[in-house]
Amino acid sequence: MNTLTRWNPVRELEEFQNRILSAFRPVSARSGQGNGHGMELAEWSPLVNISEDDKEYRITAELPEVNIKDVKVTLENGVLTIAGERRMEKETKEQKYHLLERSHGTFSRSFSLPGDADPSKVNAEFKDGLLIVNVAKSEAAKPKQIEVRVGG
Repeated sequence: MNTLTRWNPVRELEEFQNRILSAFRPVSARSGQGNGHGMELAEWSPLVNISEDDKEYRITAELPEVNIKDVKVTLENGVLTIAGERRMEKETKEQKYHLLERSHGTFSRSFSLPGDADPSKVNAEFKDGLLIVNVAKSEAAKPKQIEVRVGG
């Protein structure tokens, strides 16, 4: 028996677009154990918050399960870069993975600093899986209070 299938050009275009885009996604594949299905691990990039107050800029990056030895913070030509690696747990003979959703691998995040940032006054602190980078504002950029006298 022959059946007619209604042609949907929009669905076909969406499927084509998804195939093309998936070819450019940064994905590292890992073959599954025993079931014949491959498991894919997407590369990751740490989440970051950027804030400022009158004195400094603060960049806070979430780096769970990243060893501080695997993190590098650099500042060059007004660009702050946080780079590093989250290593994958080693599979043992007693333990087999059935699903891997937690990504691992190298990462790099770069941020252009505003012109009022002072590159000579940068400090970084790593605590409880958070990397906090403080970049002081230059003295010229800090607000100044000017006394106003009343003329008499």
